[in-house]
Amino acid sequence: MNDPSLDLAEVERIVLNALAEDLGTPARDVTSEATIPAAQIDTAELVARADGVVAGLLVAAEVFAVTSAGAATFEAVASDGDRVRRGDVLAVVTGPTRALLTAERTALNLLCRMSGVATHTRKWADQLAGTKATVLDTRKTTPGLRVLEKYAVRAGGGTNKRMGLYDVAMIKDNHKLAAGSITAAYELVRATFPDVAVQVEVTTLAEAEEAVAAGADFLLCDNMTPELLTEVVGAVGDRVELEATGNLTLATAAAYAATGVDYLSVGGLTHSSPILDIALDLRPR
Repeated sequence: MNDPSLDLAEVERIVLNALAEDLGTPARDVTSEATIPAAQIDTAELVARADGVVAGLLVAAEVFAVTSAGAATFEAVASDGDRVRRGDVLAVVTGPTRALLTAERTALNLLCRMSGVATHTRKWADQLAGTKATVLDTRKTTPGLRVLEKYAVRAGGGTNKRMGLYDVAMIKDNHKLAAGSITAAYELVRATFPDVAVQVEVTTLAEAEEAVAAGADFLLCDNMTPELLTEVVGAVGDRVELEATGNLTLATAAAYAATGVDYLSVGGLTHSSPILDIALDLRPR
């Protein structure tokens, strides 16, 4: 269950915060404590209620580990990134019944959310199959859950863009206005942070050519039509990486990929993905 691409310290932080929100101070599940003997042990199954792509099993396992103080056993039946069908058992958990039910909603909230992102991402990855284009995520993530949601994008077959404002400089329209021009903004970033990758948002062919002349090697082509994007690819595509962004849909994905761009970035992967319905079912005693 240890996935090297998922920061376990971040997983623990997120799980503890989520449980604290649910259990209050002092931490308690009043219903489970009142109705279930402390010594009772049960087995439960995590079951898909819809077709999709699973992501977040390690995160769910951590929730059960915390509520049971390590007493619960978690056996993953599926793996993150797997396509699953309605009715498939994803994992089996055995442990103190109180702990299982205390963990239930927090584990499901995180697992369903991550699996929803992975499922949505897989639809985009499938749509782009056979083209050179890859689907990218953005920073439009749920506050506090970015690490999990970006992991879910990877599990669904997508690629992460920058993780935050610290690892890649992205010159957007407001930066251009504040600095005076694309060239001025690019030169200021490059002089201040010479080791940081720089990406430039452009909306016209003229801006694309200006950005490349300034030294940019990655352009975000914002809200361009496929026809305009084809022009940009023809003019500068042999010198830079190109990303289509803005108002993209699954219905238009193939048309944009056909322009020859390297990436399609889709904020909706993380800000608009519906959950994948998953349930925790106790086995009959």
